[in-house]
Amino acid sequence: MFTEKDQYHLRNLLAGDEEGIAEIYDLVFPKVVHFITNNKGQYEDAEDIFHKVLVQLTTRINAQEFQLTTSFDGYVFTACKNLWRRELNRKKMWVTNSEVREPVEDERDQAMAILDQERWELYRECFEKLSDNCKEVLNLFFNKLTYKEIVAQTSYSSETVVRQRVFKCKTKLSTSIKKDKRFKRLLEL
Repeated sequence: MFTEKDQYHLRNLLAGDEEGIAEIYDLVFPKVVHFITNNKGQYEDAEDIFHKVLVQLTTRINAQEFQLTTSFDGYVFTACKNLWRRELNRKKMWVTNSEVREPVEDERDQAMAILDQERWELYRECFEKLSDNCKEVLNLFFNKLTYKEIVAQTSYSSETVVRQRVFKCKTKLSTSIKKDKRFKRLLEL
């Protein structure tokens, strides 16, 4: 999954190479803009989120051993989606008041975004280890399809069988995540 092109993008990002970073923008930024503007955001929000993710990625690579387990553009896009969702959740808790300024992003906020990304990576790695059948059933389930709709899209004979399969696959996924050496550390943070 990780290619020479992905390494090229990482090297350019770390080196601060303007042409290389421009290529990263061309590759990923339009997808980020599309996602954010279709999810209660503006173009400026997409710019902010994209910048934050690039800074977080650079910081993370410099601070600890980092291994990309997916494509570079996939990683950056997923990190942007996760950070935007976090921003939306945080905005739900804000009280609008013209006398009060929004809190300035601090180091804790950055650390939480990196932690969220690490948790997502652990989930994705464990999910990819599941059988194709489990991945299919869980994707349908996580996309909020009813058991009846899952029966219609698969070869299962009944909702009861689907319910049992979803339970078994979720259990396998959960067990795999809990057995990973990173789980306890990520849970404690």
